[in-house]
Amino acid sequence: MKKKLFGNIYTVLTFVFLYMPIAVLILYSFNASNSTGNFTGFSTKWYSELFSDSATLNALKNTLLLAILSSIISTVIGTMAAYGINKMRNKHIKGAIMSVTKIPMINPEIVVGISMMLLFVFVCGIVGAQSSLGFGTVLIAHITFNLPYVILSVLPKFKEMDKSLPEAAQDLGCTPLQSFFKVELPAILPGVISGLIMAFTLSLDDFVISYFTIGSGFETLPIRIYSMTKKRVTPDMYALSTLIFVSILILLLVSNLTSDKSRERMSKKAKKITKIVVGSLFGVIAAITIIVFAVSASTETVTLNVYNWGEYISDGGEDTLDVNKSFEEYYEDWYYKEHGKKIKVNVSYTTYASNEDLYAKLKSGAADYDVIIPSDYMIERLKSEDLLQTINLDKIPNYANILDKFKSPYYDNGEEKYSVMYTYGIIGIVYNADKLGEEDLAKIEAGEAGWELLWDEDYKGQILQFNNARDAFGVAMYSLGIDVNNATDEEWQIAYEKLKQQKPLVQSYVMDEIFNKMESGEAALAAYYAGDCLTMIENAAENGINLGFYYPKTNGKYVTNIFADAMCIPKSATNPELAHAYINYMLSEEPAVANAEYLYYGSPNKVVLENQEYLDYLGEDYDIIYHSEFETQLDTMFDTFAYRNLPTEDLRLLNSLWEDLKVDSASFGGGIYIICGVIAVALIAFAVYSYIIKRKRRKLYWNK
Repeated sequence: MKKKLFGNIYTVLTFVFLYMPIAVLILYSFNASNSTGNFTGFSTKWYSELFSDSATLNALKNTLLLAILSSIISTVIGTMAAYGINKMRNKHIKGAIMSVTKIPMINPEIVVGISMMLLFVFVCGIVGAQSSLGFGTVLIAHITFNLPYVILSVLPKFKEMDKSLPEAAQDLGCTPLQSFFKVELPAILPGVISGLIMAFTLSLDDFVISYFTIGSGFETLPIRIYSMTKKRVTPDMYALSTLIFVSILILLLVSNLTSDKSRERMSKKAKKITKIVVGSLFGVIAAITIIVFAVSASTETVTLNVYNWGEYISDGGEDTLDVNKSFEEYYEDWYYKEHGKKIKVNVSYTTYASNEDLYAKLKSGAADYDVIIPSDYMIERLKSEDLLQTINLDKIPNYANILDKFKSPYYDNGEEKYSVMYTYGIIGIVYNADKLGEEDLAKIEAGEAGWELLWDEDYKGQILQFNNARDAFGVAMYSLGIDVNNATDEEWQIAYEKLKQQKPLVQSYVMDEIFNKMESGEAALAAYYAGDCLTMIENAAENGINLGFYYPKTNGKYVTNIFADAMCIPKSATNPELAHAYINYMLSEEPAVANAEYLYYGSPNKVVLENQEYLDYLGEDYDIIYHSEFETQLDTMFDTFAYRNLPTEDLRLLNSLWEDLKVDSASFGGGIYIICGVIAVALIAFAVYSYIIKRKRRKLYWNK
């Protein structure tokens, strides 16, 4: 009795542990407010907002199309493969094929994704294709990783089936094909349906493999969710996650209902009801797919592929201007007036997490983008490697809106223009005032605090550091007074030791994840971009978290990075004319002001700085974004503190040191070795115990 009670309690606790987070997520998807910490009342507005988002609907359409096609194709191929494997007589060949079949399941998804991306780029390079990645490559990738699951679902059904049945059917006059469809297929149908559902669900929620094989112009729902949740997680994402969870749960229930054991226990009436339910569910899925296609369908004839930082444009959320949608409408009207005919424009907008991610995508030739928005040093690098095309300023009349001091930045000061500045900003430190000591708060208030707080032992486990090499090493070098652009090998090593010293204090290396961590009060200190820090402060206040911000000093002077991001057109752009129109539109007043308000970074556009609504919107934050001491010496700041494109030798050294820092096992402490040792000893003991038991059983058997 006690054993049974303990088992029941254990089962309940397991289910609570597994499903409580999902239950909370579902609950907050019906929250009346946008708070992620307080439930203020029941509402379905987040579902309404979700389905009014055309970009999300388009991603849902793409995801459904991809999941349906990949699951059907993989089920057909997998069933044929299972049929062939079942007919094999040579057990060695059969075993080898089964081992190869399981490789996509055993391999980490990131390995599969990267290897398939490289394969697609290599093949497209051989055949001379202009664009390597797209819908076709993602479909092939999904079929590839779905196949093993289908084969392993169908193959056992072939083994369970009476082998004499197809032979008997052929003796009675059936051809082998008729025998398969009339005898074998009905017998293996539960396995086929299970494989189909498994393939559909795997394709539906795949992120890693899709991320590496998707290219430009095509976005799936998981990738869109990833780009939308880089900053603050809003309840419409809870609504979307709830719908995905319910859909997969229904499919799993259908899979269980169609299994052999379930069918055997059912009465004829129950079987009939099950067929109706299953048919209805697939009908509903088909209906939803048709509706989504109908809602999101358009006669789009021109696509502009834009590649930008995550959450780096006004996107229509919280009553802001949807800049990309606004451009589509603007260009369609302009084109009709100029050419007397209609054209449909679609801005395919995808995001990246760091300049290095952008560089890797462009350099690999895996995707073609029409407009990119990298940072200063990366623009310099892309120029040097001939990955950018020149910009025709005659096609960008709104370039006149850019202030003169921003027209010839250091990274683009030649006769030919390769970029148009989008925004600029400065790195500072965001802190949680409730977690800092009084002395440190007093230093911040007096304007005397520097980088040293990021190395303070009192805040161990409460410090966040940049998860990219250039910014992380930049923080260390600014704190040490080292020139970030002309450091010697010895100075790079000193900066590495400084970061290594900090590592035991670091809670996490982050980029956009910093928003959730700081806004929820998980961390005390982090270096980050000023505009984003001000956004965090505003969002955190809604949850009662008291965040603050300051620019760090070294030896009494402000020493920190100033950066600029600019719009460029890659050499591989497929629609440069539309790219010029997009850049020109971004410099006009309405979108420029909307972006400046949304981003909270400095704007190089004079129509923004002359807009009274924008100035009123900033209020006291104006003095932080347009800091008087920085504004009077921007040229000097850019020359001294902005990152430059490093020589190849320095880049190699930087990457090597960064990899060493991130994989340094010392950060795990001695505990990890103890845990690994205990696990290893336990496994060895279990193996020895199993071996001894088997030997005893054999002796008993032979003695009998």
